[in-house]
Amino acid sequence: MARSKRELQEINAGSMADIAFLLLIFFLVTTTMDTDTGLVRVLPPFVEEDPLDPPPPVNARNVFVVLANANDNMLVEDEYMVIDDLKDAAKEFIIGSPSNPDDMRFPEFKKVEDPELIQVFGANQLISKQIISLQNDRGTSYDLYIQIQDQLAAAYREVRDEVGMEKFGMTYTQLAASNKESDKDKANAIKKLVPQRISEAEPKDIDQARVAAGRSN
Repeated sequence: MARSKRELQEINAGSMADIAFLLLIFFLVTTTMDTDTGLVRVLPPFVEEDPLDPPPPVNARNVFVVLANANDNMLVEDEYMVIDDLKDAAKEFIIGSPSNPDDMRFPEFKKVEDPELIQVFGANQLISKQIISLQNDRGTSYDLYIQIQDQLAAAYREVRDEVGMEKFGMTYTQLAASNKESDKDKANAIKKLVPQRISEAEPKDIDQARVAAGRSN
């Protein structure tokens, strides 16, 4: 009598799609996304036509000029500078010299007019007219551009932290992260007192000889 062949049992794959879907949901829920990278910057609104009135003139002493050429060399206030020194130089300019307003190395100051600032800091508080002007060459590397942005942002953050410690015994970072509404109001006041003014022009071909001359000085 011939032996009957055993029939192969098929694997039930009916639930495989459900299992794969559940695994997908599991990985989506448990995977963390790094959202701390990149530049936090609010871009100005688009202007379709040129304004009829020209912008008011800006005193040259109020502008801190940073140039980066195609060779990734940086010129700050017409002097060659390495990236590690940029933060301290920017901080010195942002803080300025309120005790000596005639010092042409630093920006001008004006008395605050904002009622909120007057309430927090007093009517005699001064605010700097500082502006940081960043100009990149079309060939400037993205890495140098990000490093410059990080150094400038760190300079503003440290100045604000120092103001917070001096006025309130807490850094600006701590006040901004606090759950107390009064602390957040103080952080907003510091932000107005030390506004982050970084002006970026359209990239262009920066004179390489100018940067080289600054480097040789």
